[in-house]
Amino acid sequence: MRFFHLSDLHIGLKLINRDLREDQEYILEQIIETAVKEQPDAVIIAGDIYDKAVPSAEAVEVFDHFIAELTSSVPGVSVMMISGNHDSASRVNCFRSVLSRQNVYMIGQPPRREDEYIEKAVLKDEYGAVNFYLLPFVRPSMVKQIVGVDENGNNLSYDETLRRLIGREEIDLRQRNVLVSHQFYLPSGKKAEEVERMDSEIRTVGNIDEVSAEILDKFDYAALGHIHKPMKVGSEFSRYCGTPLACSVSEAEQQKGIVMVEMGEKGEIKTSVLPLKPMRQVRVIRGELSEVLRQECGDYVTVILTDREDLDVFDMQDRIRSAFPYLLEIRRETPRKADYSRGAAAEEELDPFELCCSFLKDADDGEKEILRDVINTVQEVNQG
Repeated sequence: MRFFHLSDLHIGLKLINRDLREDQEYILEQIIETAVKEQPDAVIIAGDIYDKAVPSAEAVEVFDHFIAELTSSVPGVSVMMISGNHDSASRVNCFRSVLSRQNVYMIGQPPRREDEYIEKAVLKDEYGAVNFYLLPFVRPSMVKQIVGVDENGNNLSYDETLRRLIGREEIDLRQRNVLVSHQFYLPSGKKAEEVERMDSEIRTVGNIDEVSAEILDKFDYAALGHIHKPMKVGSEFSRYCGTPLACSVSEAEQQKGIVMVEMGEKGEIKTSVLPLKPMRQVRVIRGELSEVLRQECGDYVTVILTDREDLDVFDMQDRIRSAFPYLLEIRRETPRKADYSRGAAAEEELDPFELCCSFLKDADDGEKEILRDVINTVQEVNQG
């Protein structure tokens, strides 16, 4: 059994001031060409199909063309996808039962009633069944009817919610089992703040969405989405594949790719990364103006100028834009005249929770928990 692991397409994304439609179409076509070459039995997309909960008509058109081309170019391939935190669960869930009859599993909603369970797609090869458990992005409030609440009637933590949700499933450990999930799984032995996150990711205050990776142990492979940089979570077989295309400047010059998983009989798994080459790289070029201009290119570029003397602003911008037709932004790097422990520059680096706490200096632990909940609720509403 061979399948592709992809996630976080973020179709419709704009990179600062640049529309990425052409770039996304280019990378999706590359994925199709790779599928034609490798002939996978399944292609998995682990969430964040779109960048917005209500995608534009153009974004839907791009995705529709991708799925149509993929399924016609690789006859018999099963396409399995789940909603992520950027997607609208109800929209992704539309036509779920109809599509599954065409070997396209588009799962937007997790189980929410006692008689519902995680969607399971079963593929077979010479070694028997491979069970794919397709679990969309879950917030505790979405599934509290079946996983319950704590002793005070509050929503459970993300970690306990996922434990209970997966614990409801009757997983046959004699067979090969794959989990497709879009959550923040924390590698064993690491703290949330030690995990490198990209600027394009949405993060919760206090990392309340973290889930222990040990939950994944009962699966032969966990195809994860949500983290934009490729990353293993405890083992070779529980991993984030990362975005197929850079979604922020923080992903500059990252090598992107498709994780190809090959399963033999139970316990025999091999993974490899099939590289993807973008139409344009995302680059950060730092230096004095004269040095920067010598590196002209057609990539997406953030320029950081280190010149000490004042520059003619209009002439500088014109010359840089001429050298870099896909310029993203120009920044100035200037030495600080003083080291303020909590100045304006430092405040810009604080997240909303820290800023509120710095203003409400006497807030106790209970008040801080309420503040965290309010800020996370606002962020969730903005996502939707």
